[in-house]
Amino acid sequence: MSTAKSVSENATPGFLVWRLSMKWRVAVDRAVGPLGLTHAQYSLIASLYSLNRGGRRPSQRELADHTGLEPLYVSKLARALETAGRLDRTRDPADPRAVRLTLTDDGREIALHAITVVQGLLEQLLEPLGGLGGERTRAFSRELAALLDVPLDPHTGAGPRSGVAPPFSEEFSPEE
Repeated sequence: MSTAKSVSENATPGFLVWRLSMKWRVAVDRAVGPLGLTHAQYSLIASLYSLNRGGRRPSQRELADHTGLEPLYVSKLARALETAGRLDRTRDPADPRAVRLTLTDDGREIALHAITVVQGLLEQLLEPLGGLGGERTRAFSRELAALLDVPLDPHTGAGPRSGVAPPFSEEFSPEE
C-alpha cells in the first residue's frame, strides 16, 4: 500500500481538503510557470478573462470577492500583472477609490492558453470521478459548493466538541 493511501484512509476531511488544495496549487504552478504565471496570477487572469468576456470590468475589490483572495493580495497581483503588460488598471471615474481591471491583448492570449492548460489538468484530476462531465464530478462539485457557502468565523466557534474529530488526522497533528 502506498503512503498516500495510508494517510488518506485515516485522515479527516479537513486534512484531505488541505492536501487536495496543495496538490492542485502545485500542479497549476508547474503548468502555468512556463507562461510566466503563478497559480495566484492564473486565478486572477482566468477570472478576469471570464468576467471581461461577460462585458464586466470588475474593480480589484470585486475580483477579490470573485476569487476568494484578499483584496490587498489582488492589488499586489494586479500591479505585477500590469507591470508585465498583461492587464490594465484604471481609476473608476465614478469612485476614485476603485481601480477597474481589464486584460490587455497579451493578457487575453496568455489567459486563454493558461485556461486550456489548466483544463487539461482538471480532466486528469477528475478522471477517477468520470471526468469533467461525469455524474460523480457534478455531485462532488455540488458538495464543494455547499461547503464553500458555509460561513467560517474562528471567533464564533465553540471549539472542539466531544466526539468530533480534530481537523487533522492524529498521525499528522499540528503539534508534531
